[in-house]
Amino acid sequence: MIVIIGLFVLAVATVVGLVGVLSNAGPTHQLTETFSLLGYHVTGSTGTLFLFGIVVGAVGVLGLAVLLAGARRTAARGRDARRQLARSQRETAFINRDRADLIEHQNLSAADTFGASAAGEPDRPRGGLMSRLRGRPSAPAAIDHGR
Repeated sequence: MIVIIGLFVLAVATVVGLVGVLSNAGPTHQLTETFSLLGYHVTGSTGTLFLFGIVVGAVGVLGLAVLLAGARRTAARGRDARRQLARSQRETAFINRDRADLIEHQNLSAADTFGASAAGEPDRPRGGLMSRLRGRPSAPAAIDHGR
């Protein structure tokens, strides 16, 4: 809908510009005083002056469009970077928690083994670390909420 409104406004502006230039052209609409712009002496009709104004306005709008497109792109990159940072922090927290659990399991295993040997009890056969951790859930998948 916005695109259609934009096209309509552009068409109206083009018609107004053409009517302004064509209705102010000719010898009856000569500029009464000459003036210079950046060292260039402007002469001719008021329609020519109006056309120069349209060109300057179009260049200004083009510059503004490029500026806004760059700002949008920069904002999108920042949003993506923040999303990646949050995902990385979640993964790091999970890995640190998993590492702490693993260290705790190793310490408990070492304490059980040391305590059993010191009490004179025979060592019980234990499975490897992977067999003890086999029942643990795997890392949760990162969820992207589209923010």
